[in-house]
This record gives sequence, structure tokens and C-alpha cells, in this order.
Amino acid sequence: MMAATSSVKILLIEDNLAEARLLQEFLKQAQSKEYSVVHVQRLKDALKELTRDTMSCLYDVILLDLTLPDSEGLSSLVPLIEYAPSIPIVVLTNTNDEALAIEAVRQGAQDYLVKRQVNVDVLVRALHYAIERKQVLESLRTTNKTLQSRVEERTAELVKAQEINQFKSEFVSMLSHDIRNPLNTILLAAGLLQNNDERLTNEKKRSHLQMIRAAIKNMAQLLDEVSLIGQADSGKLPCEFISLDLEAFCRQLVEEAQLTIGEKHLNVVFSSMGELDGAVWDESLLRHILANLLTNAIKYSLPGGTVRFEVIGQEDIIIFRIQDYGIGIPEKDQKRLFQPFQRAENVGSIPGTGLGLAIVKKCVEAHGGDILVDSTVGVGTTFTVILPMLKL
Repeated sequence: MMAATSSVKILLIEDNLAEARLLQEFLKQAQSKEYSVVHVQRLKDALKELTRDTMSCLYDVILLDLTLPDSEGLSSLVPLIEYAPSIPIVVLTNTNDEALAIEAVRQGAQDYLVKRQVNVDVLVRALHYAIERKQVLESLRTTNKTLQSRVEERTAELVKAQEINQFKSEFVSMLSHDIRNPLNTILLAAGLLQNNDERLTNEKKRSHLQMIRAAIKNMAQLLDEVSLIGQADSGKLPCEFISLDLEAFCRQLVEEAQLTIGEKHLNVVFSSMGELDGAVWDESLLRHILANLLTNAIKYSLPGGTVRFEVIGQEDIIIFRIQDYGIGIPEKDQKRLFQPFQRAENVGSIPGTGLGLAIVKKCVEAHGGDILVDSTVGVGTTFTVILPMLKL
């Protein structure tokens, strides 16, 4: 509401000078409040005045004649509301047309006055009611907007919660599946040893025991990886930063990775450039990042191919780039590549849990870095890890 002592500022749009003077005279006679009027005779002049009023605070109300030299009827309402949506409008007309009055209010006017029925009290009441109605409408609009925003936020929260619950369900399902496979292997091998002990040769016994050990190792690795992701999600991933000979560390990872090449006859090429010293690293996180990426590059390379591993020092960052020329990753799979248990559709029978890249992503984030992937099916894949050079 307006303060009792404030002046009501009116923009009068009326081409008839006599009627404009009569309206201004009525306002001078009003005892309840002081009124100040700016009078224009055309719609275009009113729009110029409202354009000058960039904050929509110069006027409290608009008095609009529906018959103007440059505008006719309710068509004047549209540009006025567009230019000054927060200013109430009282329409003036020569005819007592109820349908026109209803349509005027429907299109945004707050009140409707027939000129020959106007007197001081009618005019003052219409102006005050229009201002009050507009303030209530603006308040309701603000409240509705706030409520709508809260509903949208709550809806987004519910959708997110649903996605998280679905992800947890899928996570547990896939984890159970991946654990069941080595468990079945253990049960099968143990059953064969128990039921056929006397008939099995020592070589067969050793083979079954090796199957059991390998299955147990796979289960332990899987549980360790799941535990690592859980620690990262809860913000409890341990970090211990130490000085590290980065080039020597990377070369050692390459040597270890080459042991997994087997009969693929791959060529792993390592190179480094720039300044690599003077920073501290969490050795465990760095090993998870680079060992996983190197292992993947080797795993998904074609026999006789090449894997390139580059380390580049640039000012306050280190760039690790691991490139293979293998099967590549389909574009649609790249969007969910770093989610747990997600594997590309073209991996075929190549073994894997789908946790490696999820772990890489968590470790990169824990190190304050970023990871990028560029891949084309049948051409190869390049992972680029960018880590800050942290100093003690």
C-alpha cells in the first residue's frame, strides 16, 4: 500500500484537451490525497515517457483513453503493459459497454470508467482501487513465482533421488553379478577337489587350486575397487602428498604395464617434456590413475599396435596423455564412461569390471584435476589427464 502522505503520480493519455482538463480539475478537488499529472495526447508519447521511466517508478497509475489519434480501442493496452508491466491502468471510454469493460480487465487493465459518469469520488476511488489491485496481483505473481521455483527445485530433488536410488539398485545388482562369477568358479573347483580327490592328478589339482586363487584375487580386487569408490563418494579418500620423481615413477608404471602385454606384441612408447620436478603427489592416487589408463590402452589395443604415454610439464600443471590405436569407444557410451560398472558396447569378450575409469575419475577429482577423452571407433582413444602441480 501507498503511504498516506505520498503523492499519486498519474500518466494521463487523452487527446481531448477539454476532457483532460476536466479530469485534472477533479483531481485538484480531491481531499484525500495529492495528485501529480503528466498529460500526453498520443500513445507514442506515452511510450516515450515510459521508456524514460526505466525503473517504472515515476508513475503510480495510467489513465488511458481508448480513442487516440494513433491507437484505437484495447490495442493500446498491449504496448503499455509491455513497456510498464507493473503500473496499473484505468481505461476511459465514451460508451458504457460491459463486454468491453470485461475484455479490458481480461487484457490487463485494472478498472474501466465511462467519462460521462466520472466525478471526483468515482475517479479517486477507481485510481486507488486500481493501484491496490495491481499491488495485490504483483504480490501474488511474486508468490506464485517463488512457489513455482520451489516446486521445480523439489521436483528436481525428487528426480535426482530417484536416479540415485535406481543407480544404487543397479550398482548392487551388477556388483552381485560380478562377485557371483568368481564365487561360482571357487565352488566348482572346490567341489571337484573334494569329490574327485583320489582320481585327480597332481597337475589337475594344481590347476583347480590356481583357479581358486585367481577367483579370490579377482573378488578381492573388485571389493577393493568398490571400497575406493565408496571412500571417494563419502569424501574420505585418503591423500598423502609426497615428493616424487615423476619421470622415474611413470617409467616404472610403463615397465609394469608391459608385463601384461602377453602375446599382443604391443609397443609402449613413453616420452616426457617440460619441467616435471618441484611438485608433490599422492602416489596411490597417481598410480590408480595412470595404471588404469595404461592397462586399458593395452587391453583395448589391437595386436602389433602402439600405445603412447606422454608427460608434459606446463607452468603450474602436468599433462598426462595416454593414446592407443585400438577399438575406440562409441560416442553414445562416452557420456557414461566414468560411471561405475559402465562398459562400452563394443568390448565383446574383453574382461573388465567397469570400475577402472570410475576410479580414475574419482582420483583425478581428489587431486584437483580434470580428465578428457577423445575417441573414435576403429581409430583409437586418447585420455588426457590434467593435474595441478601442488607445492608443500
